[in-house]
Amino acid sequence: TDLVALQRLRDAAENAKIELSSVEETKITIPYIFSDASGQKHLDVTLTRATFETICEPIFERLRGPTKQALKDSKLAKIDKVILVGGSTRIPKVQKLVQEITGLVPDTSVNPDEAVSLGAAIQGGIISGDIKDILLLDVTPLTLGIEVLGGLRASLIQRNTTIPTR
Repeated sequence: TDLVALQRLRDAAENAKIELSSVEETKITIPYIFSDASGQKHLDVTLTRATFETICEPIFERLRGPTKQALKDSKLAKIDKVILVGGSTRIPKVQKLVQEITGLVPDTSVNPDEAVSLGAAIQGGIISGDIKDILLLDVTPLTLGIEVLGGLRASLIQRNTTIPTR
């Protein structure tokens, strides 16, 4: 119920997750995390990458379906390179999962955070009219529809449709 303690715990967990991308174990230490009638309480634990991966296994497994669906939706006969973007792609288990699904070792020459920023900068250049030789398309990832009689859904816009659409 202590919101400050909860935030300190979340911050420590985030730091541990980041550290475990480059080391096999990390120490989580939060002095004076809270106090009760018996006195001050401290947190001092060691978390291994293996334990982290076991705890997060259900989350990692949830990546499998959408990744396979994205590959299927792309209708590409062959993939030459996989570039991972976003901070969580630094997690070794995520990289291993992508390699398992695609059969390709992910290219780590691109900084995952810079890739996201670069994409946003390119989109900004396109919108402002400064970039004219690149076309980026927004698509809806889900089928959009309305509820009709009997609680059924009538699809209006199929997933992977370019936006804007009519």
